[in-house]
Amino acid sequence: MSHHHHVVVLGAGYTGMFAAVRLAHRTRRTGVKITLVNPSGRFVERLRMHQIAAGQELAVHRIPDLLAGTGVTFVQGAATALDPEARTVTVDGTTSLGYDTLVYALGSSTDTATVPGADVHAYTLDSPEIAGRFAARLPEIERTGGTVTVCGGGLTGIEAATEIAESHPGLRVTLLTTDEPGAMMGAKARGHLHRALDRLGVTVRAGVRVAKVLPRSVELADGRVIPSDACLWTAGVTVPPLAADAGIATDGRGLILVDATLRSVSHPTIHAIGDAAAVRLAWGRIHGTCQSGLPTAQYTADTIARLVRGKDVKPFRFGYFHQPVSLGRRDAVIQFTKADDTPRRSYLSGRAAVAYKEMVSGSPLMTYRFSKRMNVTTIVSKGGRATRRPVA
Repeated sequence: MSHHHHVVVLGAGYTGMFAAVRLAHRTRRTGVKITLVNPSGRFVERLRMHQIAAGQELAVHRIPDLLAGTGVTFVQGAATALDPEARTVTVDGTTSLGYDTLVYALGSSTDTATVPGADVHAYTLDSPEIAGRFAARLPEIERTGGTVTVCGGGLTGIEAATEIAESHPGLRVTLLTTDEPGAMMGAKARGHLHRALDRLGVTVRAGVRVAKVLPRSVELADGRVIPSDACLWTAGVTVPPLAADAGIATDGRGLILVDATLRSVSHPTIHAIGDAAAVRLAWGRIHGTCQSGLPTAQYTADTIARLVRGKDVKPFRFGYFHQPVSLGRRDAVIQFTKADDTPRRSYLSGRAAVAYKEMVSGSPLMTYRFSKRMNVTTIVSKGGRATRRPVA
């Protein structure tokens, strides 16, 4: 079965890249062929996009360089159609790739379609190019004492707001959020986060909903208008419609419904990982983060390696471990969690948290490099007793 077996991986984000590199190592003596498909030749460090938005220069990592020595074939292009019955993927509308096994790792992007004007007047952190265009506007806005609004008070919005405020102290930064920033954290970690926002001069407007994004302002649902010389949108995510359009079983958000081994319930030759998969464990549904995405990639690479050798596989197990958030370059807070992502009593803050967060942000690239030669694990917690039995 393994000889001439072709595995196509769609998406070279954190999960797709790890799945391809680890699978190449695990199947190096089986004759399995692996092709990785991605629209850009640059590997995007999504964990650092807020730094680019604040105007910082980051190292550029090319996908072919990260794949060097693995034997993985890289095809630069966008997957535009998928035929799960014929087992083919169309790239850029012209090239057809046949597969025996497909790893679907097309991650999420920022949802700018829900609120009018967000798609036209707001920037996102979806790519270095868009974040760079946002950053290019900040010096001019700072010179005039203007205002930048960050819409969305999740961890991404918090990191962006604090990074911008620290890098551009002459700016007025406003964070608009429906919930209290850090609501998922324990009281002490949340208190440190709020003190950091205050110290950096970030104005927090919690409990509000954005109704419209305008060229120079943001209109709230209650009719108030917030001045905004530049708006950064981090509220909500969406996934590509490729899977749903192909007739693959998906949930209401477009995520692929998977079984306990992360295979499509409608098309078992398709494995879905990261933000693309609707993964439910005994304690609840996994939400899209790098923390959960890399373990799904590791598990799937190992699962495919076992399947091509005719071996049985065990169900996927995972539990959350932490909620790391940077607060500029000189501060951070790390909330340690239970498997279901609820907070424990322990947390880190200050310099120790900065070092911890930097290790977390840099770990995927190190993992890829080491995975060319050895099996590197990214699973810190398997979720304890709750995940020993798969969800029916």
